[in-house]
Amino acid sequence: LAELATLFYKDGFKLMATGKTCDLIEALSIPVTRVKKLYEGRPNIMDAITNGEVQVIVNTPADKGSVHDDSYLRKAAIKNKIPYMITMAAALATAKGIRTIQKNESGDVVSLQELHASITEK
Repeated sequence: LAELATLFYKDGFKLMATGKTCDLIEALSIPVTRVKKLYEGRPNIMDAITNGEVQVIVNTPADKGSVHDDSYLRKAAIKNKIPYMITMAAALATAKGIRTIQKNESGDVVSLQELHASITEK
C-alpha cells in the first residue's frame, strides 16, 4: 500500500480511501480524503464515483461488509469507464505504467498483444 499510495500521489492523483486503508495512508503522511463504504451511509464512495471525482478504483475487499459493495463498485466502474483493480499487484502495475507513460517523451505505447508478438517473433 505504501508504494502504491506514494506513486499515485507523486503522479498527481488525489487519494480517497475507506476505513483502515485511509488510516494506513494517513500514517504515511500522504494527503487522503476519508470516504464511507456503501453500507456506512452517505456521502459514500458511490456518490464520489457518480459525481466524477474518481479516476481509478483499487478495491481489495477484506471484510464481509465489503462483499456487498464489490458488485456495485464494479458495475459503477464499468458504467463510468473507470479502471478497476482488485489486487495490489494489478494496482501497482497500473501506477507504474502511468508513471512510465508520464515520463516517456516519445509517446510510444504498445498493447500487451503487440509486446507479446514482438517477443515471440524473436
